[in-house]
Amino acid sequence: MSEATITPLMRIGALADKAGRTQRTLHFYEELGLLTPVGRTKGGFRLYDQDSLLRIHWIGRLQELDFSLPEIRDFLEALRSAQTAPAMMRSLEGFYQKKREETSAQLLRLQSLDAELAAAVDYLAGCTTCAPATEKSACPTCEEGEHSHTEAPALVAALRETAPHAAHPEN
Repeated sequence: MSEATITPLMRIGALADKAGRTQRTLHFYEELGLLTPVGRTKGGFRLYDQDSLLRIHWIGRLQELDFSLPEIRDFLEALRSAQTAPAMMRSLEGFYQKKREETSAQLLRLQSLDAELAAAVDYLAGCTTCAPATEKSACPTCEEGEHSHTEAPALVAALRETAPHAAHPEN
């Protein structure tokens, strides 16, 4: 085997530095079965290879997709229990497809929220014409300046204070 094909091994401190994680985090990943050292030194120190960095990156990306570490562990166990490579890949594909659908739905929700926030910010940017002593109850139904022809967006209109209901006399 030539020197170029030998993968350099690193101890947990070096791996933690390269991965941007703490050693404690990597130990926790090991406890959960998410990360396994490829060997140990004569002194018993854990050794890792470049694939360990890929695994740590993968764990981080799944966490960004809102998977908990126990969920990732359970998923890995399910992958390991697959009988064949094609079965494992189909499982992985299904896993990613489901998360992709959830992510797409979340993006649509976030885009809708962004549009509502943009409308509220645009509306509020026009709130510069009131006298300083204007009662705050006038804000959601403002007819001043730019607001004279614009209905308040829901995120602003929801601040309307309702008038107390008049007591109904009992006849």
